[in-house]
Amino acid sequence: MPKFHTRWTVYRHGPLQQIDRGLFCVDGEIHMPLGRFPRRMTIVVLHDGRTVVFSPVALHEPAMREIEKLGAPAFMIVPNGFHRLDSRIWKERYPETRVICPPGAKSRVEEAVPVDATTDVLGDIGVELVIVPGMGEGEAMLIVRRDGRTTLVLNDVISNVRHPKGLGANIMARLFGFGVHGPRMAREVKWLFVKDKKALAARLRGWAAMPGLVRIIPSHGEIIDQPAAVLKRVADDLG
Repeated sequence: MPKFHTRWTVYRHGPLQQIDRGLFCVDGEIHMPLGRFPRRMTIVVLHDGRTVVFSPVALHEPAMREIEKLGAPAFMIVPNGFHRLDSRIWKERYPETRVICPPGAKSRVEEAVPVDATTDVLGDIGVELVIVPGMGEGEAMLIVRRDGRTTLVLNDVISNVRHPKGLGANIMARLFGFGVHGPRMAREVKWLFVKDKKALAARLRGWAAMPGLVRIIPSHGEIIDQPAAVLKRVADDLG
C-alpha cells in the first residue's frame, strides 16, 4: 500500500449513510495482501451548512456528488499520521478545504498535504475537535452533539472489526486485536501510541459519563451503540 495516494484512487465502498441529523458516514475498505480491511469516513454538517470530513476516503463520482450536496467541504481532519492515505487527493479536489490534524502528527501529515491548523478551528458549538489525552498529541477525535444526543467520532482509540475480509485481514485483526470479539483498543495502538495510560483511561471514563451519549463511530469496524460500557471496559484494560 502506498504511503498516500497521488491520484484519485477508489477502493470498494458502501453508500452514504445518515447516522443522525447532520451526521453521515461512508464505510470503505483498504486493500492489503490477501484481504480487505474496513475503514470509515465521517461527515458532519456544521450550523452554517459547510461540512467537516473526518478521515477522508476517495469515492466513486456518484457518491462524491452526494457528499457535495451536503455542503461545501470546509474542513478535512486527518486524525493521525497514519490516516493520510487520501488526504492529498481530497485537498487537490477541494483546494479551499482547511486541513486539520493533531499537533503530534503534523510532520507526518505534511508529507502528504499542508496542514492549516492543529487545534479546534471549526467554530461550531455542536461539533468539538479534541486532541485525545495520553497519546502524545498524535490522535484527534470529534464530539458531535445533536438535539440532546452525543456521538463520539473516534479514530484508532477503539476498533470494532467484527468481520474482517480475507485471510490477511483476519490474521491482522486477530493478531493485533482490532475487535473481532467486540470493541477494544488494538494492541498495536496500546503498545506504540499510548504514552500515558492513566490520562487516557481518565478521559475515557469521563466520556462514558457524558449525558446523552448514544454511540461511538470508530474509523475501523462497526458503529458502537453501547458506548459507555465499552469506554469503561477499554479504560479498565489500560490499568
